Amino acid sequence: MKPSIKIFFVLTILLVISAVALVVFNVQSVTTPIHFTDEKDAREQKVIEALVNIRKAELEYKNQKGQYTESFDTLVAFIKNGKMKQVKKEGTLTDEQLEKGLTEAKALAIVKKGNAKEIAEWGLQGFSRDTAYVDVLPALFEGIYDANTINNIRYIPFSDKVDGKKKEFELRTGVQEKNGIKLPLFEAKASYESYLGDLDHQELINIKEIQEELGRYAGLMVGNADEPNNNAGNWEI
Repeated sequence: MKPSIKIFFVLTILLVISAVALVVFNVQSVTTPIHFTDEKDAREQKVIEALVNIRKAELEYKNQKGQYTESFDTLVAFIKNGKMKQVKKEGTLTDEQLEKGLTEAKALAIVKKGNAKEIAEWGLQGFSRDTAYVDVLPALFEGIYDANTINNIRYIPFSDKVDGKKKEFELRTGVQEKNGIKLPLFEAKASYESYLGDLDHQELINIKEIQEELGRYAGLMVGNADEPNNNAGNWEI
């Protein structure tokens, strides 16, 4: 084979290799962000569900204790062993009854007196509100957690994919005092790195920079231990 033909052959092969490499690079530049976004959305759905569960538990804890807790050990023990009030409702007030000025409190007072005629006049037969104490765990998390799995409420979903170890949500409490009134606060959060750290590094950097430029937390969180936000999640704001 003549030298010129060899050179042409080699150049042709190099051009083909370069073209294939360029195609692969272009495909990856398109598919990588799509895959990252799809996986991020799927994982964040689970992280949000976990944060909502923590919020439910913290709200009931505060309802009974007057404050939140920043200890998962304390929160889990409360869920496993605690009791909570649950109102069993029978009957509802109609629009007509409400227009006549009847309220839940008035209706219960009438029923409590036991005057059958008055109860009939107001149409309150079968109307009742009974309060009972029930176990916190099934009341809040039936079908979600049981006594053997409730401890998992502390762990960030998919965090074990990052380095093989489960990581806990960051749980923090605070108090804001205004006009002599102390308002308990809490927050639970998970950084992007904690549940997305095993995905494309550059895509992770990109979404972190976007949140930081906006002055927002780079991850998911519920509540705020520094200022009141009605215990909202940052995905809800």
